[in-house]
Amino acid sequence: MIDLDPQQAGARAWFESLRDSICAEFEAIEREAGSDAAFDYIGWDRADPSGEPGGGGVRGVMKGKVFEKVGVNVSTVGGTFEGDFAKTIHGAGEDPRFFATGISLVAHMANPHVPAVHMNTRFLVTTKRWFGGGADLNPPIPYEEDTADFHATLNAACDTHDPEHYPRFKQWADDYFYIPHRKVHRGVGGIFYDHLDSNDDASWDANFAFTQDVGRAFLDAYPRIVRRRMAMPFTDADKAQQLEWRGRYAEFNLVYDRGTLFGLKTGGNIDAILMSLPPLATWS
Repeated sequence: MIDLDPQQAGARAWFESLRDSICAEFEAIEREAGSDAAFDYIGWDRADPSGEPGGGGVRGVMKGKVFEKVGVNVSTVGGTFEGDFAKTIHGAGEDPRFFATGISLVAHMANPHVPAVHMNTRFLVTTKRWFGGGADLNPPIPYEEDTADFHATLNAACDTHDPEHYPRFKQWADDYFYIPHRKVHRGVGGIFYDHLDSNDDASWDANFAFTQDVGRAFLDAYPRIVRRRMAMPFTDADKAQQLEWRGRYAEFNLVYDRGTLFGLKTGGNIDAILMSLPPLATWS
């Protein structure tokens, strides 16, 4: 077990409570669909290369009638980055020690009319302290109503803190969630932010409050969209479109995703790191 200061403990407690709220809501959706599916939780421990305690996390996975595969992971890890990887992390170039706590979620849906989704928020400590994260919607069959709903909810959460947040973080998501070799975006976007420096109490309080509101906005918007689409009939052609789109999603996560790389480079749980991959996908 790693020792936590009050900020680290507070962030971890929030991410774990958000996990509990999200999982309860997703299980409620399954019950509405006549399914008794529930999350299975598997704890894991991390061995730090230094030999010191490295923390760990809990991988939560549910496979149901509505959620073909959804993973909700929380982790709290710390130790020392190995080799040159430290130079790629904000504030770790001269001192490779780090702490990280966060929640990461990816949902792949049974009905192709229901969009897949990703959400991640995190707090990191090196020689600097900062928050990062975001959420983005990934529909195989886009609906303007769903896209507008998702963005409007995130926009409102951003505006509570800074009117410049949403346009800046939306553009960041558009730039980040892009597949260069395909020349297409991964989905219809959302927000993405990183390196919200929180090196004093005032900035930490402000950025923690913002990160909490991002989590609440996700919990508000996404279940509403799922309920809107989950009973729609679909064809074999719709399913084929979903499976081809999932292939592109997998390509992004394996080639470009920062979270995947961070988890692999820091000795995280492999199953938890790769839970973002869809259960089925096709390539033409």
